[in-house]
Amino acid sequence: MRKRDEPVRLTRIYTRGGDKGETSLGDGSRVSKLDPRVAAMGDVDELNSLVGWAGGLDRIQNELFDLGADLSVPLAGNEDRLRITDEAVSRLEAEIDEANASLPELKSFVLPGGSERAACLFLARAVCRRAERSVLAVPDTNPRVAVYLNRLSDLLFVLGRAANAEAGGEEPLWRPGPL
Repeated sequence: MRKRDEPVRLTRIYTRGGDKGETSLGDGSRVSKLDPRVAAMGDVDELNSLVGWAGGLDRIQNELFDLGADLSVPLAGNEDRLRITDEAVSRLEAEIDEANASLPELKSFVLPGGSERAACLFLARAVCRRAERSVLAVPDTNPRVAVYLNRLSDLLFVLGRAANAEAGGEEPLWRPGPL
């Protein structure tokens, strides 16, 4: 058994174990690749890729791997598994407050776009919200997983606004009706 602080070693990239439409969960059980848990894990993986594209959020990417590990093992009690904690959610809330403190008050809904980095962050936010919905459809999950994703979508929104402010352009705001 690997120790928690020991890196994961991948000796083979392909195993052929999924060739018939099934995959293994973190507890070793086999499920269909169409299982809602596998779909949610895929949405989290896609989110992590977009967060990586935006850049500079290494801790978040590591936490998303932790979240995927949490999601890959059904919540069955007090077993010794890697789980998302209240502390991880609190860190996100502190980062939201810090990043939001320097931004102007919102005067309308913000259109996703602006600078390239902001657009990446807004796209990551949209996928984060999808991942949260996917997680909510999975029974026997750590409830903090959905809470973490909810806060992360807020952080990505605020960071998108901050990226636009740093780029020096106008914040793209929604103007209802014909222009």
